[in-house]
Amino acid sequence: MSGGQDQLEIKFRLNDGSDIGPKSYPVATSVCTLKESILAQWPKEKGNGPRTVKDVKLISAGKILENNRTLEDCRSPICYIPGGVTTMHVVVQPPPSGGTALGPPQTVLDEVSIFQFRVCEVKKHRLVGEVH
Repeated sequence: MSGGQDQLEIKFRLNDGSDIGPKSYPVATSVCTLKESILAQWPKEKGNGPRTVKDVKLISAGKILENNRTLEDCRSPICYIPGGVTTMHVVVQPPPSGGTALGPPQTVLDEVSIFQFRVCEVKKHRLVGEVH
C-alpha cells in the first residue's frame, strides 16, 4: 500500500441512524483506538452514551471487531472500495442491571432491533422495504 491507501475513511453509524464522521484513520489503528475516538466524538445531546470502550461493539462486514485487531486486519476485500467511505455500526451495550431496589434485571433489545429488515418487493434493482 502507498499514499492514500495507508488511510481508511470511516463513519460510525449509531443505533438511531445518525453518524459520527467520516474521518480518516491510518490502517495501523487498533479497534480499541477507534472505540476511544467514538467516546470522544459521541454527541453530547444523545443520552445513554457509552462510558468506556467495553460498552462499545463495532460491527463491520457483519463481524464484531476485536479490540486488539487493526483496521488492516479487519478490512474486508468484499466491502473495501479504494477512496470510498467504510461504514461501521456502533452498538452500545446497556449498563449491567443487577437486582437493585429498582427491581429485577430486564432484557434490553433496542440495539438489536435496528438490524431487522423485511423485504417487501424488489423493483428495478432497487430495494423497497420496511425497517422494523
